[in-house]
Formats: sequence, C-alpha cells, structure tokens
Amino acid sequence: MLAFDAIGTHWEIETDEPITATLRRSILDRIERFDAAYSRFRPDSLVAQIAAAPDGGRFEFPPEAGALFALYDQLGAATDGAVDPLIGRQLELLGYDARYSLIPAPAAVRSAEHERRPTWAADVHREGTTLVTRRPVSIDVGAAGKGLLVDLVAQILIEAGIPRFVVDAGGDLRHYGDRPIRVGLEHPLDPTSVVGIVDLRDRALCASAVNRRAWGDGLHHVLDARTGAPTDGVLATWVLADEAVLADGVATALFFTDRVQLRGTGRFEWVRMFADRIESCPEFRGELFG
Repeated sequence: MLAFDAIGTHWEIETDEPITATLRRSILDRIERFDAAYSRFRPDSLVAQIAAAPDGGRFEFPPEAGALFALYDQLGAATDGAVDPLIGRQLELLGYDARYSLIPAPAAVRSAEHERRPTWAADVHREGTTLVTRRPVSIDVGAAGKGLLVDLVAQILIEAGIPRFVVDAGGDLRHYGDRPIRVGLEHPLDPTSVVGIVDLRDRALCASAVNRRAWGDGLHHVLDARTGAPTDGVLATWVLADEAVLADGVATALFFTDRVQLRGTGRFEWVRMFADRIESCPEFRGELFG
C-alpha cells in the first residue's frame, strides 16, 4: 500500500503487488502538477495568479480542465448557481483561507463582498481549457477537483498495467479490478458507525458531508454560492459513478437539488441523508440501515 498526504487530505493506494519507485514518482508528480494549477492554498499556483490579476486576463489550464469546467457548467445550471467554482473568496471570508485562519470575517464585510461577488456564468469566459477573466476571481474546484485527481491517478495505474487497485483520497474511492470491495457509508455524525453498505467494483464512490472540513458552529466547506453561507438541511451525500469526477461533483450538487435536475450530467446512483431520514435513487443497489 502507498500512503501519503496531498491536496489537504490523506491518500491510500492499495494494490496486489508493490508499487515501484518509478510508478510512485509518476503518481506524486501528477498530483504536484495538479496542485500547481488548481490549489487555492499555494501562492505560486495558476489559481493564485488569477486571484491576483487586477484586471483579469487570459489563463490556460491543463488538458483535463476542459471536462472539469464543462461539468461545472452543468452543475451550476442544475443548481441554479449554488455550485460555482468562483466560491473561493466566500470560503476565505468564512476563515477557510490559505492561512487556515478559521476565523470568519465580520458579517458586514461578508455581506458587502457578497453583493459584488463574481459568478462562473457571468464573470468568466471559457474557451475549452482557457479562462478569460475581467477582474480578480478566486477559483475553488473543491466540489469536483479531488474526484478528477483520483481519476487521473487511477489512469496512471491502469496504464502501468496494475490489474487491481483501490485509490482512496480522503474517502473518495476509485476501484479497478475483478473483485468487488464492500464499503460502509460513514455516518456523518458518528464516524464509528455506518448508515449503509455498497459493493464497489470498477466504479467510483464519493461522499460529501457537513462534518468534513468543519471549523465552527455551522461552518463547513459546502457553501451555497448564491448566499455565501454553508448549506443546512442535507447532512451527507454519497454518489456512485463510473468516474470519480462525476461522483464528486454530483455529491456536492445533491445538497442543493435532486436527481431530476442532474440527469444530464451522466449516469450515477445516489444516497442522501437528512437529520430525520435517508433517501436513495431507485437504482441504488446497496443496503441502507434504519
């Protein structure tokens, strides 16, 4: 097993055979290049350059960004703007900033900035992998970016001829091989228990929950871009899909809308937990408790 920390989370990659030093370097190099483009927490990233450009500019992202940005187009439309990659500044104002201050700005400051907040639909012009901006914008791809990186790492393993593996990036999973694994759906309020189980084979399973990356009363990373405030109501979501990027993005979007609006994004199965109930789509083939 290869274990390491990257992009703010713990990774574990399980294989039937040892991962060579060359393959390990390839994986870590790919993660570093991803971080150098998309990280909101390092001053030398492409995202940091965009946030610091006083008059905006034209910025070229890596090839995989085209599919990521297209998914954000779909998720933004399906959630009426609740999912928006320009939410970075709103997260900073709540204390989830590059210094991890975890201290929210005064309510008056947050309100004033929210009134002039940029949006993905109005303030960014996209040409494939190129973004054109007219003013500083703070991009945060947390809603789907980790899933995309899981897929990129999985592709490296497949191309290296690894026949069976599990990539686990902080609970976001990508399985490959002929033997399924049984995965528990962790209770968002009690990490020692599960609310269900699912057999995962040749697919991805991603989750989002209000207890992850939480730093105060009602403060967590799942923000509604329309209000700038953490969402409430839904406690956790789980999504199964062929690709982790889709599972990750839909897991976030399900905090704000239902499957009907998300049908055009791709094929997936979902589970969603509220304080008083758990619901799932008819196609979900796992087992739920309670």
